[in-house]
Amino acid sequence: MEKGFQRHDFEMLGGGINAVASGHPELAGLGAEIVGTVILVYPVLSTIEAKGNVRDSHVSILAPLSIEFAVLLVHPATIPITGTGINPARSLGAAIIYNKGNAWNDMWISWVGPFIGVTLAILQPRVSCRMFGVVDSKSNL
Repeated sequence: MEKGFQRHDFEMLGGGINAVASGHPELAGLGAEIVGTVILVYPVLSTIEAKGNVRDSHVSILAPLSIEFAVLLVHPATIPITGTGINPARSLGAAIIYNKGNAWNDMWISWVGPFIGVTLAILQPRVSCRMFGVVDSKSNL
């Protein structure tokens, strides 16, 4: 819609694509995407963790607020580096719509970074529990 209604601004601002900013190495962009994804996904996983019966769940009505705080924290830190991908689908959509210049150059960072970040966010509780000898009777740790 933006491309149709505000074509000049859309073209001038690069169509919202995610690319590593000049002056930053690709490794910094990859690191920013990994860390940003971990910071976003960890509260999401903590909030939606299955507890069996919904009535037995300890998830507060304010739990989604932690997800919003994570988004609020990640965006100002990663926008100057990569434009804040942390969602491969959003990065892909913007590249498809814009489809010029460097739209595809750093696309691998917008996919690899979040996948590594999600993996780390999933493994972090298991690794921490094993390191500190915590055993949950309901888990297979």
